[in-house]
Amino acid sequence: MTVRNPTAVVFDVGNVLLRWDPRNLYRTIFDDEAEMEWFLSTVCTSAWNIEQDRGRDWDEAVALLVEQYPDHESSIRAFHERWEETVSGTIEENVALLERLRGAGVPNYCITNFSGPKFNLSKKRFPFLDGFDGIVVSGDERLLKPEPAIYKLLLDRYGLEADRCIFIDDSKANVEGARAVGMHAIHFVEPMDLAAELSRFGIAA
Repeated sequence: MTVRNPTAVVFDVGNVLLRWDPRNLYRTIFDDEAEMEWFLSTVCTSAWNIEQDRGRDWDEAVALLVEQYPDHESSIRAFHERWEETVSGTIEENVALLERLRGAGVPNYCITNFSGPKFNLSKKRFPFLDGFDGIVVSGDERLLKPEPAIYKLLLDRYGLEADRCIFIDDSKANVEGARAVGMHAIHFVEPMDLAAELSRFGIAA
């Protein structure tokens, strides 16, 4: 079987295009690093946050934790009310690469595990997020990477062929999920030269 080079690039957002880490916020709340790490591993955990990426309402999510950890109410509410502080900015070289791809007419798409409302906030702050040829936001679809259905949704919605797409994500599991449905994929870890990696697949920017 002939292996075809990709012609479309599919980006993740968090820690590929935007620098996201709840510690960006919580270092302004906790003076003690160990206490902050306890809070993020016990109270506002990754497992709790991913359910907002799956579409759970933020007020419901906050109420659930406040009931369990009433002594930490203000810190819990901060995750929702001050969420924008969890994003410290862009990964500039990758955003510049994205803009070069757009300038060269390379089709570009996005699959992201992201709360729908928080993604809308981010588009206002970072307008380049509104420039993709197609976007699949997990919270809007109630699907999560690396579930096969979210990749297939992008392919079906925008009439794409899996082996003509290359997917970029900072999560190895999400990269493997893309490969499982037939997409090419790159596991992005800084300080990787993403432009050089894409060139290996025949995409020059």
